[in-house]
This record gives sequence, C-alpha cells and structure tokens, in this order.
Amino acid sequence: MISIDGAGVFLGLDVGKQTHHGHGLTPAGKKVFDKPLPNSEPKLRAVFDKLRAKFGTVLVVVDQPASIGALPL
Repeated sequence: MISIDGAGVFLGLDVGKQTHHGHGLTPAGKKVFDKPLPNSEPKLRAVFDKLRAKFGTVLVVVDQPASIGALPL
C-alpha cells in the first residue's frame, strides 16, 4: 500500500493520443487545476513542476497503466 499522507495535490490524468486532460484536487477536495495538457514530456514536466512549487508533492493518477499512459509516469 502507498501512503498518500504527504500529497499536496492529486492530479488525475485522462490520457489521449493527441492531448491529455488534468484535474487537480487538494487533500481537502478543492479544485486547483482543470485543463487540457499537451502530450509532450517537457510540457508535462513544466505543469508538474508548477504544481509542486505551489502545493508540494504531486501525486499523479493515470487512467491508462500501459502504453499511452507511460509518458506522464
């Protein structure tokens, strides 16, 4: 089991071939991110870095565990 106690934001990703969509929530349930994301590693890293700077640890949850979902992981 993984502990989620230190997560500052939970970022759920709905991945797709052209773009992804991210939805971020704080542990209290406040929506802090809800927008399309590019299918590009540098651009995804920039989003993750921005969220980490503002909220601390970012826990990323991806809806596809293999192939297309591997880029954000």
